[in-house]
Amino acid sequence: MCRCHLDQESLVFAVKSWKGRVYLFFREGSKNMNIIKCKRYNIILIMTFVVLSFFLMVPVKAESLNNPVPNPFLSSELYSITHFDSSQSDSTLYGPPRGTYHVELAGKPVSYGGPVNIITLASTDPDFMWAVGSDRVAYVDKKNGKWTEVASFQALEDASEGSLPAVPGESFKEFGKSTAVGMDVDEMDLYLADLFGTDYADRFGHGSYSVVDNENVLYTHYDANLYGFALTDPDDPSAGITVRYEIENVIEEIQGDDYPVGTRLFGISMTYDGHLIVAFSNGIAVIDRELDLASKHFYRFDDEDYVSNSVAVDDKGGIYIASATTVAPIEGTMRKLVWTGAEISDDPDDGAWEFEYEASSELPPIIKFGYGSGSTPTLMGFGDDEDKLVVITDGRKQMRLLAFWRDEIPEGGQRVAGEIPVTCGFDELPDWIQTEQSVVVSGYGAFVVNNMPETVDPDLPGKNKILQVALMGPAYTTSYGAERFEWDPTTDKWSSVWTRSDVSSTSMVPVHSQAGKMAMVNGYTDENGWEITGMDWDTGETVHRTIFGDANFGNGAYAILQYLKNGDLLFNSFCGPIRVSYDTGGSGGCAVGSLSFAILFLIPLVNLKRRP
Repeated sequence: MCRCHLDQESLVFAVKSWKGRVYLFFREGSKNMNIIKCKRYNIILIMTFVVLSFFLMVPVKAESLNNPVPNPFLSSELYSITHFDSSQSDSTLYGPPRGTYHVELAGKPVSYGGPVNIITLASTDPDFMWAVGSDRVAYVDKKNGKWTEVASFQALEDASEGSLPAVPGESFKEFGKSTAVGMDVDEMDLYLADLFGTDYADRFGHGSYSVVDNENVLYTHYDANLYGFALTDPDDPSAGITVRYEIENVIEEIQGDDYPVGTRLFGISMTYDGHLIVAFSNGIAVIDRELDLASKHFYRFDDEDYVSNSVAVDDKGGIYIASATTVAPIEGTMRKLVWTGAEISDDPDDGAWEFEYEASSELPPIIKFGYGSGSTPTLMGFGDDEDKLVVITDGRKQMRLLAFWRDEIPEGGQRVAGEIPVTCGFDELPDWIQTEQSVVVSGYGAFVVNNMPETVDPDLPGKNKILQVALMGPAYTTSYGAERFEWDPTTDKWSSVWTRSDVSSTSMVPVHSQAGKMAMVNGYTDENGWEITGMDWDTGETVHRTIFGDANFGNGAYAILQYLKNGDLLFNSFCGPIRVSYDTGGSGGCAVGSLSFAILFLIPLVNLKRRP
């Protein structure tokens, strides 16, 4: 008996060989199963069809693009840093097959932690990854399809000296299996406090940006401390995780005691000569990887300036960072600073520059932070590409996509190379079209999402971000809107390629799959609950769906979607990173249109007789 089974919402197809005959089974819509049989000599054509259908399921070959120069001091070319690489592209080589899949996340292998697990980072050992949550770091074995936590370190408990103790895995499991559907703010607040402690809001923002170096040291931050974590015994990961380097009270140690109230650490990156970059809300520091304070350099911004994201870095020492003022008049500033190897320079002779961009005088009501850009800057254009740019979304209520020249400005131009409104295809523009996510970049293509619901319940503004992100979608109005843009280096202009006003993206960082040629988002709809939606990069057509349902496991709160080399999903959920194999994680298949076309093309060629 040989079988091939492809399942799609509107079509089921199967081939079976039995007693010398080949049977073709298919169903259209809700019609009864039709059975077609053919004689043995037709098996070649039938199996040709099966093979063709299989190839329609798998992702296409990855695009050929000019990529950023790999940083030799990072653990891997991909996934060694938040936003995937030094350019902050959020573009991955890998991706899922096309089709629709229904996946029950409860019971899938998970490394519990959170409530935000922004990314799972590459180790220098390809069989393992570093899981980074807002409470802990963990080392996870992924070889041969596994997803098994072998060591962990409760970093938030350590940094807070026990005032924010470790949360049992069972609490994350209970939350993940439950649903926020039907809950209100007060009910969810009590539920989160019961599971994660009455001070659960203080668990937000730790470990939000991180990097792994080429010696397999993980750098990230918890509470007031900057850490460098390493394996206790590199030959035996189960021996545990140790703190190799640490700066306690890092803000004071770097800046002294004269810093603005509310200063905090936000971003972490790596220069191409192997120094750690630390982005504070009020400036940039560079320090060696041993965290030796004698090596520190600090560049301070004006006290009214505030940074709420990380930085992009190029191989020439450029450090790109966006900020906005916190007092009127509200203005944004996009900067390029330059690490010369000896200092952080703002000298134009070294290639540094700054330029103002527009921000909003109103704070966004939900999800987003601050008045200015919600984007960590993303680099665009590498190698022999004609235009070298850095892109962000600005801070105005109805945001625009901005591109700045990274280096010299063309004759007759200005620092802003181009800008274009983001509309997401709404017939009538809502009050807010804004995002907390970086611009996804592949080649000269860019992709952005809207994280603002059309209406925001008055119960939500001003509440802590964990509470907001737990409720938006299943309990309160979700956000909709996505748009794909293309930069034309011939005309030096943006154009809108496609819009989707019907696609939900709540708070998870979207990504681009090179293998699948898809833009991927995580959102919520009343019809299907939480899901991952993949849209064709060129057309915007929905070509992939992984449907999770209403359970909280499907909420990718503020994290980043990831895929592994074999196409498995690494879903950094509210409760911890979960591995999903599309071979076993649910039923699914190729796009209905492609498969239907193949049936129409092949069936007339086969000498078929209907079963009497």
